[in-house]
Amino acid sequence: MSAEEIVLLDEAGNFIGTAPKITSHHTHTPYHLAFSCYLIDDQGRVLITQRAHAKRTFPSVLTNSACGHPAPGESLRDAVARRLDMELGMSASDFTLVLPDFSYRAVAADGTVEWERCPVVRAVATGDPKPNPDEVEATAWRTWAECLELADRPESSPWYRMQIVQLAPLGRPADWPAQPVEALPPALVW
Repeated sequence: MSAEEIVLLDEAGNFIGTAPKITSHHTHTPYHLAFSCYLIDDQGRVLITQRAHAKRTFPSVLTNSACGHPAPGESLRDAVARRLDMELGMSASDFTLVLPDFSYRAVAADGTVEWERCPVVRAVATGDPKPNPDEVEATAWRTWAECLELADRPESSPWYRMQIVQLAPLGRPADWPAQPVEALPPALVW
């Protein structure tokens, strides 16, 4: 199996190359493509995860359901489905593009930088989580009110806190409106 590659971007979201994921996250991480997924259940609750304690970047933080990096040439939906299976042993349906142009830069306690164009997707969970311990320490279904409260706590991930600022005005996760796929960065297909 080859090493996981990330898609490097210019500031406009155009493809400018690839790089190995493992060696690309450091104090001068290049701008690259990622995504965040919020899984909801039939009660409208959101699956919140705690990143594994052994994760290299942002270990142990509480965050959205799953995150990852689309592989070169991989669609956003396929990348989300792959990471849901890998991190949580789950599948999903009704993928909805919610924040196509979300982008952020955050610095971890050890100086590692995350600098990502990170579209946000909501999906409806199928089944129960079976967390991969290399990726996820714990999971919990939370009401939207609990998710909003979590965003005010320092143990939540920086990208989660920034996403909630944009998601909160949209109402409950089940009601988040779909955004046009044309708003995705040029380097990414739906």
